[in-house]
Amino acid sequence: MSLKIAILPGDGTGPEVVREALKVLSAVAKLERIDYTTEPFDYGGDRYLATGKIVDEDEIEQLRSDYDAILLGAIGHPDVAPGILEKGLLLRLRFALDQYINLRPVKLYPGVDCPLKDKGPQDIDFDVIRENTEDLYCGAGGFLRKGTPQEVATQEMIATRFGVERCLRYAFEYCRRRKASGAGKGCLTLVHKTNVLTFAADLWFRAFEEIGDADYTDIERDYNHIDAACMWFVKNPEFYDTVVVPNMFGDIITDLGAMIQGGMGIAAGGNINPDEGGTSMYEPIGGSAPKYTNQDVINPLAAIGALAMLLANSGEPKAGERVEKAIAATTPKLESLAAGRMGHSTTQVGDLVVAAL
Repeated sequence: MSLKIAILPGDGTGPEVVREALKVLSAVAKLERIDYTTEPFDYGGDRYLATGKIVDEDEIEQLRSDYDAILLGAIGHPDVAPGILEKGLLLRLRFALDQYINLRPVKLYPGVDCPLKDKGPQDIDFDVIRENTEDLYCGAGGFLRKGTPQEVATQEMIATRFGVERCLRYAFEYCRRRKASGAGKGCLTLVHKTNVLTFAADLWFRAFEEIGDADYTDIERDYNHIDAACMWFVKNPEFYDTVVVPNMFGDIITDLGAMIQGGMGIAAGGNINPDEGGTSMYEPIGGSAPKYTNQDVINPLAAIGALAMLLANSGEPKAGERVEKAIAATTPKLESLAAGRMGHSTTQVGDLVVAAL
C-alpha cells in the first residue's frame, strides 16, 4: 500500500527545509522499500495575499480523505498580520482534522550545545504529549464594552472529560511503549495548576488518577504544577520520561523543552489524530524565519526530524528510526544549529543526513 503524503511547504524558509526532508524521504524509501506519493499544496501567505483565501472546507476534506499524513514546512509571512495564518490554517487544520495530540520529543543529540550546565544526551530524552484541541485555544470568550475604559475581555479554559480522557489514555499507552522499548522508565508526569485552576485542573487530575488506577497500574504517576515543571525542566531534565499537559501550558513548556535540546533548529513536532483513518500533520517548530529565505543557510534538521516522526507514526517505524539515527550521526559534524553558522549549507546538511542513512 502506498503512503500518501500532502506537502505544505508554506512560507519563508519552509520550502527549503521541506526540500531537504523530501530528499531524505526519497533516500530512506529506497533503502526500506517504501512505496509513497507526495502532492504539494500552496496554502500559506503568498496564496492568501494573492487571493484572500487560506483553506476552505473542500480542501480540508481532501486532506482528510486522500492523504495519510501531512508534512508542513512553516507558516508565517511578514506581509500578513500575525494570527491570520496561524489561526486560519494551523489551528483550523488541527481542529478540523481532530489532531488532538501534539507530540513533542525533547531529545539532545550528540554534539549539540546544551544551555544547561553539565547536561548531555543521556540527561535530556523525554516526550511531551500536549492536548491539542481544547483549553484556551478553543476561542471561547469575547469582549464587553470594547474600546472603552471599562473594557472586559474573557478567554475560557475548556476541558471536557472526553477530550481529557482520550489524551491521557494516549499518554499512558505511549509511556508504556517507551518503557517496553527500553527508552523510558515508565513514569508519566501530569502538568497542570491544581492549586489555582480548581475546576479544569481538578478534572484533569481526577481523570489521571482514575484511569491510572483502573488500567495502568504498571505506570508510575507523578504530578507537577506548571511553574514547578518549568523549574525542573531546567534543573533536572533527566527526571522526565513522558509528560502530559493541557494545550496552553503545553505550548509553553514544549518551547522550553526545545531550548534545552539545543534550540528550535532541531525541534520537531506532530499534530496527531491517532484514531483509525486519522490524518496527522508533522512540522519543524522553528517557524518561517523569513529573513533567511532563499539563502540556503537555514537548518533543515527539525523538518527532517518531523519526517522521521511522520514515518514512525504512519506504519514505517524502521524507516523513522533510521532517519533519527542519521540525524544523530549528523549533528556532531555541524559547528552550530543556528542559521548561517552551521559550517554547512541547508543543502549540504540534507546531504549529510542522506549519507548517514
